[in-house]
Amino acid sequence: MLTQVINPLRKDLRGFEVARLLPSVQQRSVGPFVFFDHMGPAEFRDGAPRSADVRPHPHIGLATLTYLFDGQIMHRDSTGVEQGIRPGEVNWMVAGSGISHSERFEGPLREPGARIEGIQTWIALPDRDEETDPGFVHLGVGKVPVLTDRGLTASVVAGAAFGYAEPFKTFSPLFYVHAVLEAGCSCPMPNGYSERAAYVVSGVVSFEGREYRKGDMLIFSSVGEPTLMAVSQSIVMLLGGEPIGQRHMWWNFVSSRKERIEQAKADWKAGRFKLPDHDAEEFTPLPDEPQAPQPMS
Repeated sequence: MLTQVINPLRKDLRGFEVARLLPSVQQRSVGPFVFFDHMGPAEFRDGAPRSADVRPHPHIGLATLTYLFDGQIMHRDSTGVEQGIRPGEVNWMVAGSGISHSERFEGPLREPGARIEGIQTWIALPDRDEETDPGFVHLGVGKVPVLTDRGLTASVVAGAAFGYAEPFKTFSPLFYVHAVLEAGCSCPMPNGYSERAAYVVSGVVSFEGREYRKGDMLIFSSVGEPTLMAVSQSIVMLLGGEPIGQRHMWWNFVSSRKERIEQAKADWKAGRFKLPDHDAEEFTPLPDEPQAPQPMS
């Protein structure tokens, strides 16, 4: 059952556009997914400016998942990892008790005409794992399970769907799928999860006779077996899982406890977070404006 459709809040982020779907006024989260940003597509006529780089910044209580359709990004974090990511690869970073990382547009992204497009999402960790040790997993091209069926190509980026499962630990039941649909073909939503969503990256899809386009996120309940039909060649990200309870979110921090976020703020401000081994010359300061942690159900 389709319960609602979310339209993105568009923001200019250091010279390129980002479409934010989660959290939104209509829907704070989908299963454990508490943040969903579609960056680009953007083309840098003169190459990506250094202002587009994301300088070292902290996270707690979550895992980040970065997935690209175009371009590349260099990731460096405080566990010592230095890893680039390209289209079709997966960067899964577990913040847990605390991590800092940077995301730089380097190499080809500095060249004229460089392009970038991708999605970053945050997955909140269950109570028992909020303070787990930080870590990082990278899956290269060809390491992601792929289902092909009559015009549908579905890559299981994280979690379990369509009988496939990713090899890395996701801490709670979830699915995250990159689906490419040829015109006229269908794509079912994975079953067995309490909360499900489909985000239209490009193209046009239909559900129960109504068309949905780039930027629409369709929210489904656990009832029924919804199936999307491709009106034109389309790319859709499928996501969902089991809710893990109320979460508070402030800046880059996610936690089940307000006081834990306050501690993280104090730790970052006081310099108690370790900076990335290979990117420790600068950092993103704590936002100036005081804000109360926002609960996320």
